[in-house]
Amino acid sequence: MSWTVGILRASQRAGTVRANFLGPGMAPSPRPPAATPLGGAWAVAPASKMATVKCELMKNFTSEEPVRNSKISIVGTGSVGMACAVSILLKGLSDELALVDVDEGRLKGETMDLQHGSLFVKMPNIVSSRDYVVTANSNLVIITAGARQEKGETRLNLVQRNVAIFKLMMSSIVQYSPRCKLIVVSNPVDILTYVAWKLSAFPQNRVIGSGCNLDTARFRFLIGQRLSIHSESCHGWILGEHGDSSVPVWSGVNIAGVPLKELNLDIGTDKDPEQWKNVHKDVVASAYEIIKMKGYTSWAIGLSVADLTESILKNLRRVHPVSTRIKGLYGINEEVFLSVPCILGESGITDLIKVKLAPEEEARLQKSAKTLWDIQKELKF
Repeated sequence: MSWTVGILRASQRAGTVRANFLGPGMAPSPRPPAATPLGGAWAVAPASKMATVKCELMKNFTSEEPVRNSKISIVGTGSVGMACAVSILLKGLSDELALVDVDEGRLKGETMDLQHGSLFVKMPNIVSSRDYVVTANSNLVIITAGARQEKGETRLNLVQRNVAIFKLMMSSIVQYSPRCKLIVVSNPVDILTYVAWKLSAFPQNRVIGSGCNLDTARFRFLIGQRLSIHSESCHGWILGEHGDSSVPVWSGVNIAGVPLKELNLDIGTDKDPEQWKNVHKDVVASAYEIIKMKGYTSWAIGLSVADLTESILKNLRRVHPVSTRIKGLYGINEEVFLSVPCILGESGITDLIKVKLAPEEEARLQKSAKTLWDIQKELKF
């Protein structure tokens, strides 16, 4: 997954931030009305002629207020944000999609492009603005904006810059949609999900990291490739950090209820003659490979986020490996967010599945937690 949307520059004197987002009071003036598409999206006829044509065309029986059942907002219109937008549009998951970005030219262009495809999707309203007021009353806010890592920059410095970005984003999101659910996609996703939880003060069920939902999809795909079986029929999980320290749960991998570990006791270990552990290595390396070839990842994470969105807005209560607070589980005592199987519904994370891990898997999960905590404990809010 690519790390989207701009590079932050903090000024101690002015306290300003440059990145692909805006906080309160940062919108340009003048600006378009938040509830309407940005200027230039549609050619508008003079009001008198429009009224005449409309009156001639239709006989009105009653006036009606628009009924909104659900609204999704996406912060950041980079490659990942737009892949999320397209995937959500194709699933027809809400009545309104709102986009927020600081790059007005890109924002206008992406909005117009999506609006012109309205004929082919089942979503009546696509709006955008540099001002977060356009996100008001969202059921779900998806965050794809964040600072990119600069050459030679430490991971801690990168996260600290993202804390400054998230401070402004969270204050605006909470102001306009105080009851929304959050899906954090920006990397490093587990730490930034923790940051979003701290800054928003939302209950933990409403702050969800996209986490290992995509890692697990890659894992199942690669297992299916080896066995010539569709990935949907391959059952297995990647847990822990969305990153290099993720944990493949080989003890639970099965096809039609048949545990692969019963067929190959050494599966996933160095002793395995078939070297199934390379499947997990390929999961970890895949994002790097895609970025090397095309410059970023987008489509798979977009589809993954739409999958999570569907479970939440349709109250499907499906199980997903998403990043959530797991202090007190698996011998982890730090305030970290890691991916474990969670049930997603209209309240966000409704339940957490307590997976029985093999001792070596639990040890790897604890190591994954330590990797994150070593960075998190140094953060300044």
